[in-house]
Amino acid sequence: MSRPRPQSAWLSKTAVNGALVLAVFYMLFPLVWLVTAATKDAGGLLAGNAFSFEGFDLGGNLSRLAEYNDGIYFHWYVNSLLYAGLGAVVCSLISVAAGYAFDKYDFRGKERLFAVVLLGVLVPTTALALPMYLLASEVGIVNTHWAVLIPVLVNPFGVYLSRVFSAGYIPDEALEAARIDGAGELRTFWSIGLRMVMPGFVTVFLFQFTAIWNNFFLPLVMLSDQKLFPLSLGLYAWNSNAHAEPDFYPLVVTGSLLAVVPLVVAFVSLQRHWKAGLTAGSVK
Repeated sequence: MSRPRPQSAWLSKTAVNGALVLAVFYMLFPLVWLVTAATKDAGGLLAGNAFSFEGFDLGGNLSRLAEYNDGIYFHWYVNSLLYAGLGAVVCSLISVAAGYAFDKYDFRGKERLFAVVLLGVLVPTTALALPMYLLASEVGIVNTHWAVLIPVLVNPFGVYLSRVFSAGYIPDEALEAARIDGAGELRTFWSIGLRMVMPGFVTVFLFQFTAIWNNFFLPLVMLSDQKLFPLSLGLYAWNSNAHAEPDFYPLVVTGSLLAVVPLVVAFVSLQRHWKAGLTAGSVK
């Protein structure tokens, strides 16, 4: 076989690198715009020079953001951290436990029940918002934190993903050894199964944290009290007012910039668990 000519290989490498550069630029462009636009006042934003640092006023925007309506923005921030943080942790535990059970235990109707779980992946969350509102209204939790927290505790895709991780990361021999040593099923899962499938737990957590943090339609349906709003709904309300009052534009842009920070921190701080998971198979 004839080897490819060096010029052809160079052209292929250049094309691949060029495509990667374009993809990175496409993904970073909105973030760069957000960083520079957050330094502008309303006049600078409406003038269309958001990409320059002329008239830098980030400190003033942050000050106005903290002062507006007695600092309700940071009240929304705390609400979002509560919904996303607590909801993602509990949802990940439920998903990992369910995936572990589907993988390691045999019981009647297991595959049929798992098929029902997979069907839940196909149902869009927006289609469930109205039924969940009616159920929440019957229970009496509409316009409370529970109306947003309880529905996000279940994630069918997280259960599926956890079963895949359980099959790949937890050897049956380790569980049998724990049972021989006298550990109960709950102790075996908590001390061995959960620790071994931690990369899967982190993956489900990050997916769910991002989904809840960006969740908009469910809070829109469930909540009417502004003090219970998450960031997504609060910034939407401000943006709706910006058409009549342009002074809201800097608040929306600066608030959107701060809203990205927890997502970046979560991904950067938890990526080491993925790296550990990628090398786990080499030391079995």
